[in-house]
Amino acid sequence: MSQNFDLILKNGTVHTPGGAEQTDVGVRGGKVVAIGSSLGDAGDVIDCTGLDVLPGCIDSQVHFREPGLEHKEDLESGSRAAVLGGITAVFEMPNTNPNTDSAERVHDKLARAHHRMWCDHAFYVGATADNAEALKELERIPGTAGVKIFMGASTGSLLVDDDAALSRVLASGTRRVAIHAEDEARMNARKDLRVEGDPSSHPVWRDDESAMIATKRIIGLARRARRRIHILHVTTPAELEYIAGHKDIATCEVTPQHLTLAAEDAYPRLGTYAQMNPPIRSAAHREGLWHWLNQGVPDVLGSDHAPHTVEEKAKAYPASPSGMPGVQTLVPLLLNHVAEGRLSLRRFIELTSSGPQRVFGLVGKGRIALGYDADFTVVDLKKRWTVGSDWLASRCNWSPFEDMELTGKAVGTIVRGNRVMWEDALANEAVGEAVRFEATEFA
Repeated sequence: MSQNFDLILKNGTVHTPGGAEQTDVGVRGGKVVAIGSSLGDAGDVIDCTGLDVLPGCIDSQVHFREPGLEHKEDLESGSRAAVLGGITAVFEMPNTNPNTDSAERVHDKLARAHHRMWCDHAFYVGATADNAEALKELERIPGTAGVKIFMGASTGSLLVDDDAALSRVLASGTRRVAIHAEDEARMNARKDLRVEGDPSSHPVWRDDESAMIATKRIIGLARRARRRIHILHVTTPAELEYIAGHKDIATCEVTPQHLTLAAEDAYPRLGTYAQMNPPIRSAAHREGLWHWLNQGVPDVLGSDHAPHTVEEKAKAYPASPSGMPGVQTLVPLLLNHVAEGRLSLRRFIELTSSGPQRVFGLVGKGRIALGYDADFTVVDLKKRWTVGSDWLASRCNWSPFEDMELTGKAVGTIVRGNRVMWEDALANEAVGEAVRFEATEFA
């Protein structure tokens, strides 16, 4: 029966839980309300002939630096980069200035973001030794992605590194806790291994064992506390092999940069622009990550978008800050891996849509299905193009992937039925709203 819709996506290859099919999708009130042919009329009709319509891609780890560090990035500029790259929702991290570690600061971020961010969004609460007992209430605030623990020092001042404090954090609340797993004691003991002016010494200092010790510690503590955890930006094959034996309690993330860059090339070519925590490691590490990714161990992809200015990154190592932008390049980098045969499109969808939905308990996101939010990442799998500086939207205005030739690009980003980006052009206004979670909707 013919109906009227707000939006119809016509003639695309639509990726639903049942597989890929050339069909149409009808949207009304921000939701998917019909999938099929001859749907009827709509206020907006998008011809997707030759394009693939994916569930909206979700980047579950970004640092947008607001408040306090807006010279690097802010919520508007970071989310603009996100939608230009095909991302429909982001989870933003708490190491801002001040840290996002109280109800007041969570609500401040939510207020700053509403209809100012281009994509939907959620904010992590930062764990500290001082707020451990309050976390069980803070994690229930609508719009929060949960709790984040830094076991090793990175950008900012958030750090919980001893077992007693970690146990208190894990005992306070029930949601899955996100973990930056590097062992602070080992890294402090190895600081002399940093070589002045040589960023290639970064992975020597923050070595494999720093990561593995922390991963084993936090899984042991989580098991004793009976608390689910999510280990971020895993960089070593050994960690993924270990996590594979603890999937009942631990999920994990890998990043596009660790799947794409290798130390042997990255540090000579990029210098401190390749510096991040945990580090870019060897080509052998990279191939090991791919092995375990195709064994199904990583649950999600996150960009760990962590911008710093050119002036900051130009400082001599180790005075240079760790982190690189990545939210805008997550989708195209992985589509290029699809084009080159390292990754299936189905697995890409798992890592960027259905995986985040499953791991974090999202409401109405992660798949193209009736009743779900009309979030779509529309991609041209065959488009060949070069990452240019004029395309980059992050305030830091650089990317380690600039001048890289890629196959595959997001041509459209649709958030709850709103066409926020099409062919690199933004809509007239931002529509981003807080992501909904089962843990906060039905608490």
